[in-house]
Amino acid sequence: MDQHPPGDRAAAGSGVPTPTCYRHPDRETGISCTRCGRPICPECMVSASVGFQCPDCVRQGSGTGHHPAAGRPRTLAGGPVAADPRLVTKILVGINLAVFLLVSVRPALVGDLTLLGLAWDPSPPPGSVEGVAEGQWYRLVTSMFLHQEVVHIGFNMLGLWWLGGQLEAALGRSRYLALYLLSGLAGSALTYLIAAPNQGSLGASGAVYGLFGATAVLMRRMNYDMRPVLVLLAINMVFTFTWGGIAWEAHVGGLIAGVVIAIGMVHAPRERRTAVQAGACALVLLASIGIIVARTMSLT
Repeated sequence: MDQHPPGDRAAAGSGVPTPTCYRHPDRETGISCTRCGRPICPECMVSASVGFQCPDCVRQGSGTGHHPAAGRPRTLAGGPVAADPRLVTKILVGINLAVFLLVSVRPALVGDLTLLGLAWDPSPPPGSVEGVAEGQWYRLVTSMFLHQEVVHIGFNMLGLWWLGGQLEAALGRSRYLALYLLSGLAGSALTYLIAAPNQGSLGASGAVYGLFGATAVLMRRMNYDMRPVLVLLAINMVFTFTWGGIAWEAHVGGLIAGVVIAIGMVHAPRERRTAVQAGACALVLLASIGIIVARTMSLT
């Protein structure tokens, strides 16, 4: 959770630029094709030697000087443009809902999947020691998809849907999935480090807050009005530290990871883009692993 049940908040919005994409009139954007000048959204952006071009100019032979494969439509972060820019988001929402329904039918699974540092479980007799420190590493991941309350999963899934679609379109599927999973892992790692060992934690909020941080970075990169996202972030952080039962550690850990990864994703130099993006993800992964190992050593 990103709660110590109950009550978790995760909501977000996007900027309000005036132009709209010439291929998707319902999508506002602040980026234009460097050849024809038409406004283009993240899904339609094709990286060029200078700026971005629209798919029509690329198909007509814009003369970028690159290998023909480079003319394929690419996202802002360099990933291939997908026919369904929300596919991964839909799958993630589906997994969360499926796990929610499963634990509704089998409540005992909550105890088996919740993030737990180290605690004594008296049932069934004679009892046993449970937790990540006992080698149950899977709890760091399974807890990211686990919810008990309708309000909890409702807020998290709304946040995932609102933020995820735009980020998936801007980053591409694989980069977006890496952002989501690593942000969630970072949130679990910080919770494991700081929270009491016997304090259970579950929820997708760490990952969702990672998307929140990435959204802020993306909006800054595209010169969108930052005020809406900053206000929403401030409101969410107020809830994080004042609303009872919220695992603030997961929110903070996910937010920091999302910002770091997104900076690497959208600000990487074109000539070293893949290396920089992989490096940003590796940095977050190694930091999370380091935190987990250090905490485990302190508990055992």
